[in-house]
Amino acid sequence: MTEVPSATRRPWLVLGVFCAGFFMALLDGTIVNIAVPTLISGIDASYNQVLWVLDAYLLVFTVLLITTGRLGDIFGYRRLFLIGTTLFTVASALCGLAGSGGWLLAARVLQAVGTALLFPQVISAILTIFPPELRGRAFGVFGAIAGLAPVAGPIVGGFILAHLGWPWIFFINIPIGVITIILTLIYAPPMRSGGSHELDPIGVALATGGLTGIVFGLVEGERYGWGPMAPVIVAGLVLLVLFVLWESRGKSEPFIPMALFSARDFSVGNGIGFLFYAGMMAIPLVMVLYLQTARGHSPLETGLILLPGAVLTAVASARSGRLADRFGGRRILPAGLATLALGLLVLAVTTGPHSSAWSLLPGLMIIGLGNGATYAPLQQITMDGVSPRLAGAASGVANTIRQIGSVVGLAVLGALLSARLNTTLQNDAVRQAAQLPAHLRDDFMTAIGDGARHFTPPSPPAGLSPAEAALFRRLGEEAFTASFTSAMHTTLLATAATLLTATAFCALLAKQR
Repeated sequence: MTEVPSATRRPWLVLGVFCAGFFMALLDGTIVNIAVPTLISGIDASYNQVLWVLDAYLLVFTVLLITTGRLGDIFGYRRLFLIGTTLFTVASALCGLAGSGGWLLAARVLQAVGTALLFPQVISAILTIFPPELRGRAFGVFGAIAGLAPVAGPIVGGFILAHLGWPWIFFINIPIGVITIILTLIYAPPMRSGGSHELDPIGVALATGGLTGIVFGLVEGERYGWGPMAPVIVAGLVLLVLFVLWESRGKSEPFIPMALFSARDFSVGNGIGFLFYAGMMAIPLVMVLYLQTARGHSPLETGLILLPGAVLTAVASARSGRLADRFGGRRILPAGLATLALGLLVLAVTTGPHSSAWSLLPGLMIIGLGNGATYAPLQQITMDGVSPRLAGAASGVANTIRQIGSVVGLAVLGALLSARLNTTLQNDAVRQAAQLPAHLRDDFMTAIGDGARHFTPPSPPAGLSPAEAALFRRLGEEAFTASFTSAMHTTLLATAATLLTATAFCALLAKQR
């Protein structure tokens, strides 16, 4: 297989087209997250079916990234991007036409496959069409999209759900996908790494099986219990160890060249990326829960409150990319991570059970700046020493490690939030129950326990008088809001500690040339 020329006189236009597909896929994930109640009633699906619509997407996407990155090296980055975008667009149409939970689940799996196919090709394209002195800026654009899309999702989704109905959260992807495909065919040059490549089927099977066990166990551990999931996670780890042994046999064309990890910055950058994504996933989780369940804001209002920080992320990401090109990512990255940790500390200090949206703004804006100052230099540092011949493999590995970091962050910090909420809420509930008539206290404590498990304030039982129901509801909401705020503070502090650890790891990066 011969090398295909990848030079283009319009690299920024090509990047813009690729980022359109990338933005579409990211946006769709957060839109679907806020539509869970609507989907349950709209297609008569069970709560577990809809949860699987979310979890299966994450599972399939994460597991396939290494394979799809390597496929880009073999068949070309533009070709894989086109296949992924086409599959995602068709799957979006099938999602919008779904009449049952099973149909929607199958279509979402196809969407995940499409996202996994297109996602690594964006980073591989940056390494292929941009010279090293411009990659920081290119990764800055990539980071701006990555920071803005998750917050734009609730805003766009809230508007669509209010005015058009749930199928349009999927149908909106169709015109975007079609335009992206046409522009890719017109402007994107064929892009492929040099030399010939082969796909190692045994390596693919071991890596896919190992990642499936680990990600499935982490995603489903909270729902089914960590005890039953522990053997699944261990089996996944064993398969990954076998994968590393298989890949280390000195083959001429390994599935993942172990030489990638001989570059210090690639290895350290992936470690930092793992911690960064593990910490970052806790921020939208706790803030969305706090604003919607503890403070009673709608999804649209929640998105608007988070929007200024997201805009700052986009602006800072583009700017930090330029600074990384000029001064080197090694100087910018620790500053971004430290700023992000500072924003979390400010947020923990300024939020309370009755805080207004304005009081959250300083912390959210500092987080936005730190987040934006981290994306571009992290990508630049991790990928700069990688040969363009291995761009797909490196992109797949880096994205997989970060996605697993996201899953670990959600599992660990979500469990911390839940455990802290349960403990604090039980203590607060005992004090609040004393204000109720004696015959309602047991029902109150039971409702408090149910509310803690579902991260919602307790609902009064049927049959109460209006006055008793109002008192029951008010005391339950006060207990839940105070307890959730305390649990959120603990989670924010743990997240800040994770990001400060990532900051310390920056000292292990190679010295700036």
